[in-house]
Amino acid sequence: EVQLQASGGGLVQAGGSLRLSCTCFGFTFDDYGIGWFRQAPGKEREWVSGISPSDGTTRYLAPVKGRFTISTDNAKNTVYLQMNSLKPEDTAVYYCAAGRGRARHAIMVASNNMFREQEYDYWGQGTQVTVSS
Repeated sequence: EVQLQASGGGLVQAGGSLRLSCTCFGFTFDDYGIGWFRQAPGKEREWVSGISPSDGTTRYLAPVKGRFTISTDNAKNTVYLQMNSLKPEDTAVYYCAAGRGRARHAIMVASNNMFREQEYDYWGQGTQVTVSS
């Protein structure tokens, strides 16, 4: 069974840090692109960051670039999102998602397709991040 398990959320003061984890089960990790999305109350879900585990290519949404770092432990089929200098506007439920070759390729070449939810086939349950001011 394909599963993505997201964890690591919590409550933090502005300027603090959190590290989110996404462990993937039931598919070949290196054949997929992995993305982090977030959804704030009353807003649509948006793409935040992505990685191609096969070659380590990383991409970021402009407001988080320089503050967030996405990485992988390929042997553990785990993707991390290190979030530093957190701001109240980062408050959201964060989801990890995996997509097949199309998503992987989009991340590798920085295509706008990497932003599209429909490019991702499997989704984790989400983990809440709350940043207080």
